[in-house]
Amino acid sequence: MDTAKARTEPDADVSGIDHGAPIRVQWRLSGLQTGLGLLAATTGLFLIWQMSSSLLLIFAGVLFAAFLDGCARALRPVIPAGHTWRLALIVLILTSLLVLSLVWGAAKLPEQTRLLYQVMNAQLDVLQQHLQSVGVDLFGPEGGRDFSQWLPDRGELFGHAQTAVGTTTGFLASTLIILFLGILFAFNPATYRDGFITFVKIPYRARVREVMDEMGSVLRYWLIGQVFRIVLMTLVVWPMLYLLGVPGAFLLGLQAGLSNFVPYLGPIVAAFPIALVAMPLGVSKVVWAVGLYTIIQSIEGYIIGPLIQRHAVDVPPAWTLVAIVLFGSLFGVMGIALAMPLLALGRIAVLRLYVEDCLGDKLD
Repeated sequence: MDTAKARTEPDADVSGIDHGAPIRVQWRLSGLQTGLGLLAATTGLFLIWQMSSSLLLIFAGVLFAAFLDGCARALRPVIPAGHTWRLALIVLILTSLLVLSLVWGAAKLPEQTRLLYQVMNAQLDVLQQHLQSVGVDLFGPEGGRDFSQWLPDRGELFGHAQTAVGTTTGFLASTLIILFLGILFAFNPATYRDGFITFVKIPYRARVREVMDEMGSVLRYWLIGQVFRIVLMTLVVWPMLYLLGVPGAFLLGLQAGLSNFVPYLGPIVAAFPIALVAMPLGVSKVVWAVGLYTIIQSIEGYIIGPLIQRHAVDVPPAWTLVAIVLFGSLFGVMGIALAMPLLALGRIAVLRLYVEDCLGDKLD
């Protein structure tokens, strides 16, 4: 009986060797790898959060590069030259337009801006008085808008001037960074794309390259469509307000066009300056100005815009608003401005790399 029992015992009991030790070592290594992966992911997210403004600035440069590349591609049937020459021509044309705009705007825009500010300020006073007559205090318990708190005291004059200079310098520096990054990326996009792909495992490089090319195509179509919509709205709203006799028609038309860069929310916000500036002209002019702007914006937003962007971004409106709110609360004005292209790229990445590659669902 003892001999039979000894035969049925595991070899570990006879030899004294614990065969479960390698399994425990593997579990420990797996747990260590998981912990290190979580630590690396957490550190990466923390660094991304800390560098979010710089990363958004770089992404804005990528957007500008996509716009330049899209314009150069559009000139291919017209100008049978190399991509570099077509891109150089686009940069030259844009630079000339910028210089002409600055020369013209230096004489026209400051006066129009001052006039618009005075008119809107006066109409806000009138609106405040009407609201106070029914017991609604719009601008605070003092019953007025005291801007003196924003004006510098004698002792703080230099500090405020230094802050203003620093803000202006930072804005100009950011603009220059975006412009130069866009030009550098646009002249040789394949080099930067392939440099990023070198960090991907070799079997997956072709797929990642394909997805990145699709992302670039989406950005090009979206940006060119947005520029077309901005120009179209500006050229339609500007003459409409001018014929109605609204002061500062060009600036109001320009802000109405630029508001289309932020879907859904931007056009609604752009209607308030138009209504305020038209108020001194009478109720009928306010109704005409706001009514015609609403009709033009509705036609552009529900008919022309979807036709332009149907091949670029196919995102439900609710998700667009969610992205604008979330990115705006996280990253401020830059987050609001870049919410739509970031959502478009995130959608492509999720559909191609997760839904198709991980889940195996083939999408059209």
